[in-house]
Amino acid sequence: MPKTDYKDYYQVLDVSRNASADQIKKAYRKLARKYHPDLNPNNQEAEKRFKDINEAHEILSDPDKRRTYDQFGQYWQQGGTSGGGFGDFDFGQYSNFEDFIDELLGRFGGFNNRSRQTYNYGNHSSTGFGQYGDFFSNSSPSPQSQQRDFEATLPLTFSEAFRGINKQFKLDGETTKIRLPPGAKPGVKVRVKGKGGINPVTQKRGDLYLVIELKPHPFFKFEGDNLVCEVPITPVEATLGGKIKVPTPDGSVMMKIPAGVNHGQSLRLRGKGWTSADGKRGDQIVKLKIVTPTSLDAQERELYEKIQQYSQFNPRQDLENIKL
Repeated sequence: MPKTDYKDYYQVLDVSRNASADQIKKAYRKLARKYHPDLNPNNQEAEKRFKDINEAHEILSDPDKRRTYDQFGQYWQQGGTSGGGFGDFDFGQYSNFEDFIDELLGRFGGFNNRSRQTYNYGNHSSTGFGQYGDFFSNSSPSPQSQQRDFEATLPLTFSEAFRGINKQFKLDGETTKIRLPPGAKPGVKVRVKGKGGINPVTQKRGDLYLVIELKPHPFFKFEGDNLVCEVPITPVEATLGGKIKVPTPDGSVMMKIPAGVNHGQSLRLRGKGWTSADGKRGDQIVKLKIVTPTSLDAQERELYEKIQQYSQFNPRQDLENIKL
């Protein structure tokens, strides 16, 4: 029989959902040593933790089980099968968890499949689920026996996430307001109160958690919490330094390049990064990319040849004594 109490195995091992197999293995070994029954005699809490840790490792260390768990969440054990307490549900027919959510909401007293519509928010489409919460949360929802909490992705453009969304639409004759404050980051969860599934016994509704997913941007990207970009510069700018124009989320600014920078070196634009939920601005990290010209006119070539003739700089000096 499938377990009814959902466990966030990533929380159990204290790793992120993007953790590698090595990181999961390392976290498991650390926690298994800490809570091993031999080191915690007569400690029932440690014994329970040890059991959960082994259970989490068993699932997350198996690529197939982990893939199913990530896709179907608390219903992962029914993933790819039919039945399992859900009547004629065939989980294998769903290409992603969001499709499963749509069907499940209709089956358990949520929105009727015939009356639900798809609404366009800016440049993306999303099924209307009700009023978005006014806060962000990096923690997973705490499963409760009296609730059915669901999770789905919410795709946003960088512009929508940076500036926030404030819209409204009609759902089943009811005007529903959507408010997403500025500063949403990838992986952040938005709580939609009372829009999960209905418990068939208590008739209480759980919550829906929307996980922010940013669509790729041609210039900006995230590395951890940092907003990062790559800017090309010429060999002359790298050697002599200077000022260049760099795009930021709210317009271009002039940035000073020190003389003698290297390819791949990073500079920081303070206060020009992402907007946090409290309105403060982070920094923007600018990675420099030295680009050499592919074509030179006669005068440019002559100047480069003179530099080559007179320059004493040898970047390969440290390689002269290297041997097997």
